[in-house]
Amino acid sequence: MLQTFPLGGIHPPENKLTKDKPIEKMPIPKTVYVPVAQHIGIPSEIVVNKKDVVITGQLIAKASGKISAHIHSPVSGKVTKIDKIVDHSGYKQQCIVIKTDIKATEEAQINTDKLRTEIKLSPKEILERIHECGIVGLGGATFPSEVKLHVNADNPVDTLIVNGVECEPYLTADHALMLAKSKEILVGIQILIKALGVDNVIIGIENNKPNAIELFEKLTKNNDNIKVASLKVKYPQGGEKQLIKAVLNREVPKGGLPNQVGVVVHNVGTVFAIYEAVQYNKPLMERVVTLTGKNLINASNFWVKIGTPVKDLLEASGGIPEDTEKIINGGPMMGKALKNTDIPVIKGTSGILLMPDVESHRPEVQACIRCGGCVSVCPMGLEPYLLMSLIERSRIENAIDNDLMTCIECGSCSYICPAHRPLLDFIRFGKKLHNQNKAS
Repeated sequence: MLQTFPLGGIHPPENKLTKDKPIEKMPIPKTVYVPVAQHIGIPSEIVVNKKDVVITGQLIAKASGKISAHIHSPVSGKVTKIDKIVDHSGYKQQCIVIKTDIKATEEAQINTDKLRTEIKLSPKEILERIHECGIVGLGGATFPSEVKLHVNADNPVDTLIVNGVECEPYLTADHALMLAKSKEILVGIQILIKALGVDNVIIGIENNKPNAIELFEKLTKNNDNIKVASLKVKYPQGGEKQLIKAVLNREVPKGGLPNQVGVVVHNVGTVFAIYEAVQYNKPLMERVVTLTGKNLINASNFWVKIGTPVKDLLEASGGIPEDTEKIINGGPMMGKALKNTDIPVIKGTSGILLMPDVESHRPEVQACIRCGGCVSVCPMGLEPYLLMSLIERSRIENAIDNDLMTCIECGSCSYICPAHRPLLDFIRFGKKLHNQNKAS
């Protein structure tokens, strides 16, 4: 029987249009726009000035707190502007604009094609290297990876879970990476085993990726410490708490973290980035992005430099179809519509989805019919209809008392609601108001 989490969940159409597409390399962009807020925590502090000449991999913004991350230049070139631009959040954020020197960038490329299996760094040095290279979680959360790896006697860790689930409809970046870089990911796992001092590793992959499951089972068949968990296809299987419950039957406490139940979870893309950082001293300057949509000419998976404008990606895929109504950063469940195509790819950009007008218009919102559907599908056991009602009435503290901050924003409630109520929108709005109130 396939493993899964027991509470809630839904089965939206998968629409994995690019599941058989190998990773294509995007051309080097003429200009990159590198925001300093690309991770959970405090935005990085800019350490370059306008007119500075930078080289590929150079530190251009340093971590400015415990929960923060370094940012490096993805290209060689000249800093032409430091200004606020609209980024993936929809708000203006500080950004470093670099005009690319194409030839110098090509000459500065770090060739990581040769597999390096010997791990020379000590556990402490591994953590330092991950911090120096600005590695963050590439599954979407963008939490600084080095912080996750600091374990202590109060919360000893015995298991590493590698998240290859990729349950969000349309997205296939992780799937493509697992097929293209499986051996490098396994070395990355060994690096994390050394850093954490664990003996137990589980690679979780949903059952709609049989070729990835077969590949990793073959590569790990002689390693008793690494197991591949074939998971039932159910959204949001890739959520940390849901994945931990599915493969270990451990319950992360409300408001708690995986290390409280002896687990560290890292996305496969993060594990690969850690491999390149530790074995090649390569900062996080590029990632795999799925560019997809039912009417897109060249939907595919691309290696993309951080800071590349979305419009460059769209040009590489044949342009924007005429019937496109929305361009979404991420997948249809948790992603957010972009204001324009000048917005750059950042460390957390796993996909860009173009949705046609026929699928983009929301039906008219109706009164809640108290069907309980949103409650039955919530993987966190919340009452989304109640949270929306409280937030509508500005009763934020009451919403907090009803576990507003426990919501993982998976969107299952909005998807299932027969009254088309924007439950997730209000929950996100309520969280934002709460955080603003805390800050003031």
